[in-house]
Amino acid sequence: QVQLVESGGGSVQAGGSLRLSCSASSTRYYMGWFRQAPGKEREGVAAISPAGSAIYYADSVKGRFTISRDNAENTLYLQMNSLKPEDTAMYYCAAASFISPFSVKWASRYEYRSWGQGTQVTVST
Repeated sequence: QVQLVESGGGSVQAGGSLRLSCSASSTRYYMGWFRQAPGKEREGVAAISPAGSAIYYADSVKGRFTISRDNAENTLYLQMNSLKPEDTAMYYCAAASFISPFSVKWASRYEYRSWGQGTQVTVST
């Protein structure tokens, strides 16, 4: 399994921005960002294929969040702009060896075997 460590969370006001980072022991994986708010299910936010050729977003973050990866640095990113209070959650980085079809299953947490410890994002009004 790959080791994952998230960073970059924090508290911001609505409309602000944050960039999350996920340091990985290897990036030869399908990787995704998930989030979980108190009392809610963990949900997929965005995911990216190993070479970065395929990227998917949840409808709730399209146009505001951008996922990217730097395989040379073994790092995954999530740039979050125009943050809303409903984006408040613990954000997790996850990795999977293979997901098929990626376009269909990218948001299923059951496809990912490796998880980071999470980083908290809090957006206030």
